[in-house]
Amino acid sequence: MNSLKHTILWRRLDCPGHDSCCLWKTSDSWRLSGTAIFLFDQKPCLFSYEVNTNINWKTCTANISGYVGKSVVTLAIARTPNHYWSINNIELQEAAGCIDLDLGFTPATNLVAIRRLSLAIGERSQANAAWLDFPDFTLKPLEQHYHRLSHDRYEYSAPSLDYADVLEVDDYGAIVRYPHLWEQER
Repeated sequence: MNSLKHTILWRRLDCPGHDSCCLWKTSDSWRLSGTAIFLFDQKPCLFSYEVNTNINWKTCTANISGYVGKSVVTLAIARTPNHYWSINNIELQEAAGCIDLDLGFTPATNLVAIRRLSLAIGERSQANAAWLDFPDFTLKPLEQHYHRLSHDRYEYSAPSLDYADVLEVDDYGAIVRYPHLWEQER
């Protein structure tokens, strides 16, 4: 039985756009499903996404469909049994060993890493992710660091993207404020 646990609406800060997402719980897994809509290089973009994890928040699969301007995007991403990732059934080695999947066009997938790590206040951890780069839609390894500062704040960095700031989260681990990029509508 599926149970809707949380809904979120984010406003994009670096360009016009929004993302609406739901967190679902099943008997043995979690699922994020949502839609991001925004403007990129004067082109309208829309992506519907679904990310499925096991009960321990390890990402198993993701499906993305939508468009960038007149270009259609349809991606089926899966973590393979040998710890690689595949896109549309083509196995890739670039992000081998990464547990998390980070969809570069939404803040939704940070929730998965935050929930999987389950850090106590003061703890820190590296959480490398298979990062779906936008707009080229390739998977790349992304080194990420989380340091839990309080119940609702994490010091976050992604060195290869030259990004570091304090993320604010809600009680479910969903981003409330991702400085310069996303903010929950309240």
